[in-house]
Amino acid sequence: MRVYVVDVDSVLDGSIRAMVERGEIRGKIVILKSLVEYFHKEASSGRSLGYTGLEELRRLLELQNPDVEVSVVEDEKRSPKDYDVYVVKTAIRDYAWRVGATLVTSDSVQASTAGALGLPVIYSRRGVQGRLKFESFFDSKTMSVHLKEGAPPLAKVGAPGRWVFVKLREEPMKASEIEEMAREIVEVASRGGGFVEIDRLGSTIVQLGDYRIIITRPPLSNGWEITAVRPLVKLRLEDYNLPEKLLKRLIERAEGILIAGAPGMGKTTFAQALAEFYARQGKIVKTVESPRDMRLPPIVTQYSKSYADIGELHDILLLSRPDYTVFDELRTDEDFKLYVDLRLAGIGMVGVLHATSPIDGIQRFIRRVELGMIPSIIDTVIFINEGRVDKVYEISIRVKLPTGLKEAELTRPVVEVKDFLSGDLEYEIYTFGEQTMVIPVKSMTRPPTVEDEVRKVIPEAKVEVREGVLIVRLPRLGGRITARKVKRVKRIAEEHGLELRFTPE
Repeated sequence: MRVYVVDVDSVLDGSIRAMVERGEIRGKIVILKSLVEYFHKEASSGRSLGYTGLEELRRLLELQNPDVEVSVVEDEKRSPKDYDVYVVKTAIRDYAWRVGATLVTSDSVQASTAGALGLPVIYSRRGVQGRLKFESFFDSKTMSVHLKEGAPPLAKVGAPGRWVFVKLREEPMKASEIEEMAREIVEVASRGGGFVEIDRLGSTIVQLGDYRIIITRPPLSNGWEITAVRPLVKLRLEDYNLPEKLLKRLIERAEGILIAGAPGMGKTTFAQALAEFYARQGKIVKTVESPRDMRLPPIVTQYSKSYADIGELHDILLLSRPDYTVFDELRTDEDFKLYVDLRLAGIGMVGVLHATSPIDGIQRFIRRVELGMIPSIIDTVIFINEGRVDKVYEISIRVKLPTGLKEAELTRPVVEVKDFLSGDLEYEIYTFGEQTMVIPVKSMTRPPTVEDEVRKVIPEAKVEVREGVLIVRLPRLGGRITARKVKRVKRIAEEHGLELRFTPE
C-alpha cells in the first residue's frame, strides 16, 4: 500500500481532500499529530487558519472511500511553543523521508525541498473554483454586504455617497452559516485566490479578488460577523473631468498630495485612478496598503503593511526610489512618520485618510510635525465627496501679520491654505503662544450673509435661503429660543425682502 504524508498547505486549501474525492489518491494517508497540534494552537489563538485546518482534517477523516485509509500518527513530542509552521513542515518532510512516503503539498518551496532530498512529491495546489457562498448576496449594484450572527443580512446598494441599506432576507443569519462562509473564504485565500492580510485573535482580514473581507468572531465581537466590500466601478482620472489647471498641477508640481474624505465617499477609487494615471505617464509607482485592495496594472508594485513593519517598508521605498508612493490609508503615528520621511527624502507621496472636511486632513499632521514643515510635506489637498472632487487646497507658507491682528510685532510665519481653483485664502495656521491656531479667514473677509446674521442670533439653528424663503430649522431645545430672538430674525428677513419660515429640525 502506497503511503502519503500530508503537508500543512494541502490540508488548508482542501486539495488533499479533493484528490481523495476524485479518486486520484489510493493507499494510506498519514496525518502527523504535530499537524493537528499546530492547527489546535492556531485555533486556540483565535486565528481562522486554525479553525479551517481542523475542519478540513475532520472532513478528510470522515471520507468514505474503501481505497483510502486515513490515520493520525504520533511523532516527536514538543512543547506548545514549538508548534510553529516551520517546525511542523520540517517534521512532516523528515517523517516522509524516513519512512519512504510520498509527500503531498501545495507549497512550492516545500515541494522543491522534498525534491532535493529525493522524496517523491505530489504538488496539489488548485485554483479558485466556483462562486463562494457569500457572493450570492451580491448583485451588480451592491457595494458591501454585512452578515451578522442573529441579524438579517444587509447590503449597501448604490454608489459612493448615494447608497441605501437593503435587507436581503427576513431570516436572521445563523452562526453556523457565517462560520462556514469564513472557513470557505480562508480556504480559497490559502490556495492562491487571494491574501490573508491580517489574522489576529478575534479578527481576520482577507483580500479575495476585488473583495475586501473582514471577519470578526468572539471574544472580539459578540458574535460571528462578515463584512465584504467591493468597488463597483474602476475609474480613470479622465472620468473625473478635472479642471485643466488641476490636471496640470498633478502632472507638473504636486508631489505631496493628500486625498481626504469621509468613509465610503470614493477616496481609494480616486487614489487608484491617480496611481494608474502616473504609471501611464511613465512614472515608477508603488503602493502601501492594508489590505491590498487597489486594482492596478502589473507595473505598479503593491506592498502590504500587514506583512512588513514600517522600518522594512521605509528601507525598501527609500532604496528603490519610486517617483510616487500611494499610502492607503494613513492611520497610526507610524504611518504618518513614514509618509513624512519619504516625502522629505524627495519621493512623491499620495496619502489617503479619513476626514469630514478638507481642513481636517491637514490638522491630522499638525500635532505630528513642526508647523513650518507642513508645506514641504503637503502641497495639495484633494477632498472627495460622493465620488467626485469637491474641493482642492494648495498650501504655502509666508511671514506676515495674521488676518485680524493689528500689531506689527505679531508678524510671524503663517501657513496659508488657499482654494486652488479660485485662489481665495480660506485658512491661516500659525502659532500663538503655545497653541497652534487654525483660523477660517474667508468668513472674516467676506461680507456677512443672511445666514450669518441669523446664526448670530440663534447659533444652534440651521439656516438656508430657498426661492425667496428664509428657512430657520430650530433644534428641539425648549426654552432657549426666546420671543426676542424670534423678533430679531423676523427683522432680518424683512430687511432682505424674504418670507420667514420656522421649522423643527
